[in-house]
Amino acid sequence: MSSSQSSVLDPMPARQEQIIDLPCGLLGFESTKRFVLISNPDEAPFSWLQGLGENAFSFLVIPGVLVLPDYQPELSSEDTAFLNLTSPDEAIVLNVVTLRSPGKATVNLKGPVVVNRTAWRGKQVVLVNAAAYGLQHHLPVQEQ
Repeated sequence: MSSSQSSVLDPMPARQEQIIDLPCGLLGFESTKRFVLISNPDEAPFSWLQGLGENAFSFLVIPGVLVLPDYQPELSSEDTAFLNLTSPDEAIVLNVVTLRSPGKATVNLKGPVVVNRTAWRGKQVVLVNAAAYGLQHHLPVQEQ
């Protein structure tokens, strides 16, 4: 993991409906089970998935479809059941961004974080069609 992929932030107060339960945590960060999704219009289309608790990390995320317009993640029946998804419209699909050297970033399209937008329960999954996508898909960076 790149040190710029995640960072420790000061805890922010969160309303109950903003809290996302990730019972399995995230790969490499299994001890953190509760997160909040933080969006700032100045940082759109990016958001932060911020862990709650002491020494929790935050992850920069983006919807994969904004990176790759034909991105069509396929979930296993086990993951669909775990998340209690009955329709694709119930899912929020977030992909973790890794900031590398200046001006370079990648996004994980193989293992998105999928959240049931009604129950606010999520899981980082390995897609059924993971072979079609990159673990370190190049993310174009705009010049400022």
